Amino acid sequence: MAEQMHIRVHIRERWEGRDWLAGLALLLATAGFVLWQNAHIAVLWDLSYLLDTSWRIALGQTPYRDFPLVHPPGTFLIQAALMRVFGRVAWVPIGYAAVVGGAATVLAWRILLRELQRRVQSAWVAALALAAPLCFLGIYGVYPHPIYDCDCIFAVLVAVFLLQRLIRRVERGWLDVSRLAFAAGVGAVIPSFFKQNIGLPFLLVLGVEAMVLLALQLWRRENDRILIRAIVWMLAGVAVGLGCYGLLVQFTAGFGNFWHWTVTFAGERRLPGFGPLLANYKQAQLLWMMPALLVGRVLLANHRGAWIRRVGALLLLAPFVGVLVEFFAVESLGGGFDDQADALLLLWPLLLLAAGAQALLRLRKGVTRRALMPFLLLAAIHGTLLSQQLWGSTYAIWPLLLILLAGLLEALPAAADWVAPALGGSVGVILLVCGGVYAAGHDRLSYLNEIDGSVAHASLPALRGMSAPGPYLADFEELVGFAEREIPYGDGILLLPGEEPFFFATGRAPQFPVQIFDRTTDPYSAEELMAEARRRGISWVIVKTRLQSNEDPLPERERTMGLVAGEFQVERELSGYTVYRRK
Repeated sequence: MAEQMHIRVHIRERWEGRDWLAGLALLLATAGFVLWQNAHIAVLWDLSYLLDTSWRIALGQTPYRDFPLVHPPGTFLIQAALMRVFGRVAWVPIGYAAVVGGAATVLAWRILLRELQRRVQSAWVAALALAAPLCFLGIYGVYPHPIYDCDCIFAVLVAVFLLQRLIRRVERGWLDVSRLAFAAGVGAVIPSFFKQNIGLPFLLVLGVEAMVLLALQLWRRENDRILIRAIVWMLAGVAVGLGCYGLLVQFTAGFGNFWHWTVTFAGERRLPGFGPLLANYKQAQLLWMMPALLVGRVLLANHRGAWIRRVGALLLLAPFVGVLVEFFAVESLGGGFDDQADALLLLWPLLLLAAGAQALLRLRKGVTRRALMPFLLLAAIHGTLLSQQLWGSTYAIWPLLLILLAGLLEALPAAADWVAPALGGSVGVILLVCGGVYAAGHDRLSYLNEIDGSVAHASLPALRGMSAPGPYLADFEELVGFAEREIPYGDGILLLPGEEPFFFATGRAPQFPVQIFDRTTDPYSAEELMAEARRRGISWVIVKTRLQSNEDPLPERERTMGLVAGEFQVERELSGYTVYRRK
């Protein structure tokens, strides 16, 4: 009877009434939380980079050729297109983040369901329990504004969904897999259009896996024509996707310019090497957590006694309970946001190690497309962590971790019993509680000043919908008002460090190649910056004196300000800004 139930669940493809209700609930809950986040916090630095860069593109400026851009163009092109359609209004990118965030949660839930359906009882309930935390930890939950990491993970989820569907059709012996395989190949290229350190490892591992599978088919002479056809068409999709991407870049910005800024320059400024990546696994708690998972799995595999299996299940759950206890113990002992976040983020090295070990063990039973799937996710995750490691990089990739966790549950020896759904439900509740506190408390945004307190709301038409604690929006609106009254529309303006979406708010065309200045985006020394300002005819320099960021991002501030004072004079002191005019 149980086996019949598994077969029935396995072949069900069409959505039933409960699927529509669950999907709608996940969509609305996730989108609502993203809107709530945006009603409480605005990260002006990141919004400046997103909105002003997209505004440049909407005006017709070409990235990589007309101005530096250290990221692929996907997110900026989307926002530029929205600006061309809806104009300069802040609620549009906010609404975009809410809709895409909700769609990503629904998509992740369907991937989780397909992962669990093969062997897990009550797979529908378990998948919903695992997806529920994504209402807070979804791609736009922790960080609520449109950004490349989040869009890239949405593209990864689409690619994984297509690959999952392709695998299922190959396993069932469907003869017509060419179109789906081609779409999956094209879909695998799209993440690299948004973020290079996520999309490129994902695509590279997919290509290697496809070639390995194809080589094994030819070497063993198994002649699985459906699998071979699927691999060939998928590789064709990858080739066409890369070709179109390359031609688009070449005939707009020039491939040399694109390569310089997104690979050479970005790698020099941002890529930390593998030392910090390996440091993520140097966690003392792993010394008891990993053995607990190992012993628990062994007990489930080798003992049929009810009590032994319960002990095994409790050992598997113990690390998650430990994270829950540490998460709230830190707060009760007076720990800060970072301490609480560290307790939750400890799940990452634990589950990545467990998923990697399980993936290698599964290969002993055969190199199959399904057995190779975890390596795609591990590649995307570790590519993400290269940027800012655990604390800084995990804000958008929680769906990928939960998919790996579902794979671990599906591979349990007693997966067809109560263990997997019970563990899935328990872990889902723990992550729902801790993730909600983590995201709503803005732990990841603790690099901002005054993230708590009364919230100010923007009043300018272009900024309507933007909110943030502290005086920063009021300061910015005062600056915009001064510029409208005192600075001629065609004058060149340089903002240092550029922690505000000034050009988006005013509708002016940026005349300097860089609009925000930190080590990642600024290619100039202090002397080169001033020389470029003279060459571009910059008449005004606006220096922000009250930063929302709690660290000054401007490189060589003292040297730069000394050079500014030599060529410009103070025109006006505003709240939070000093305005200079060329002498």
